[in-house]
Amino acid sequence: MRTPAITATALSALVLSACGSTPAEPDAEPSGKSDDKSVVLLTHDSFTLPKEVLAEFKKKTGYTAEIRHAGDGGELTTKIAMDTGNPDGDAVFGVDNTFASRAIDEGALEAYTPSKVPAGVSEFDLPGDEEHFLTPVDNGSVCVNIDTEWFAEKKLAPPESLDDLAEPAYKDLLVAPGAATSTPGMAFLLATIAEYGEDGWESYWGKLMDNGAKIVDGWDQAYYSDFTQGGGKGARPIVVSYDSSPAFTVKDGKSTTKALLDTCFRQVEYAGVLKGADHPEGAKALIDFMLSDSVQGALPESMYVFPVSSSVKLPADWAKHAEQPAEPLSVDPEEIEDNREAWLATWSDTIAQ
Repeated sequence: MRTPAITATALSALVLSACGSTPAEPDAEPSGKSDDKSVVLLTHDSFTLPKEVLAEFKKKTGYTAEIRHAGDGGELTTKIAMDTGNPDGDAVFGVDNTFASRAIDEGALEAYTPSKVPAGVSEFDLPGDEEHFLTPVDNGSVCVNIDTEWFAEKKLAPPESLDDLAEPAYKDLLVAPGAATSTPGMAFLLATIAEYGEDGWESYWGKLMDNGAKIVDGWDQAYYSDFTQGGGKGARPIVVSYDSSPAFTVKDGKSTTKALLDTCFRQVEYAGVLKGADHPEGAKALIDFMLSDSVQGALPESMYVFPVSSSVKLPADWAKHAEQPAEPLSVDPEEIEDNREAWLATWSDTIAQ
């Protein structure tokens, strides 16, 4: 983490956060119904917390947390929606703001307001969730990142905005994960929809493709294979990544990359009590615990996301190099739910031309 290329350990963890495809450790086979002092958390494949933090939950509440992975964030949401009233767990974590409306509309969740909400958390409440079916736990923004060393060496002024990416000076320099095949790719598509509106985003993507933008399947391929600071032999100094990414490209106390904060789309992950849970009180205790300083403080180094609580300190490299956007781009969750498939179909047609 102190070199231009991210170390193997940090890269592995960052892949989990971006791709949601490989469990941190295998799940044990369920052995029927959990006992009265167990609580089953359904979550995405990239969920992980230190063992000592999970042990603290048991010590404080008497409940043992059983973690069951269920694919990426979209697969997780689909699963709980299909299993409404008869869930495989008690609580869910990892539903994000691009899928949250589906879980609520399907009636998969019970309303619950945590017993103690730390400062800063309400900023991330899901718009329209007045009954409080979902509790924000972490956040992070998908942003365009640049290789600052590359631009300095080429003596080329770096881009600053989404508009700039379509300029001839940056032809063949951008690589992005696909919207149909990755969560960060979908977030980048939503950023362009927020910026250019229903009448302008398709035209913008046409300009990006005409300017040589490269679209790949996933974030890991974009960052590691094509990005010039990804640790391989990439040739593209502009990549769609995260606002936290510059904290992992630190050399001699200075990051060699930068997130363009005017290009960011914020993702918030939520937790909720599942309707029909065997142990709803345990689920509520677990959601309360997710907002504790112990969990919130562990999120950056465990899952490479920002805490929603403003009462915990960030790791030193994060505090110095992982700057968050003050006004991230956003799209109403209900609008995303209503238009996701149509937007993806139009996007696919546009990049294929």
